[in-house]
Amino acid sequence: MSTAALSEVSGLGGWHAHLVRFDRVQCVFFCHDETRYCLFLPGMRARQFAALGRWHRDLFLASLATEGIADAVIAKADAALGPARFDAKTDRSVLSSMNIALGDLVPRVEEAAHVLRLDTLRLSLELNSRPTRAHGEWLRPARAMRERVARLAAGV
Repeated sequence: MSTAALSEVSGLGGWHAHLVRFDRVQCVFFCHDETRYCLFLPGMRARQFAALGRWHRDLFLASLATEGIADAVIAKADAALGPARFDAKTDRSVLSSMNIALGDLVPRVEEAAHVLRLDTLRLSLELNSRPTRAHGEWLRPARAMRERVARLAAGV
């Protein structure tokens, strides 16, 4: 991980990730910087963190498929992601959005028998269908990500 801010090279933009614990299980919560699209990855073990970029990619692409996005568009999103790169740069607005989304996530985790029994794709759909604010503007993360991916696929 770089202590200096890295320039963004992905056509999809950057993500923030936060390590959280539920039921004594390490989980990673991802939030897309621009769209506030959230992903929840429970059950990460220390040895799996070396492949965090692959885990994120797989979950993100699966969530796009769950959103009903065409396979050809998902393939372009996959190509645009590029290799995972990590730095310690944070954005307070994104962190605030993540805290609110985590607040919405906690009751769903508490209702479940165990965090590992949650359907993470369904949970992502629920989190991304709710309205949220980013830089004073209201947006719906799922819609914003669909538009972002569609623009990318169209070459705009």
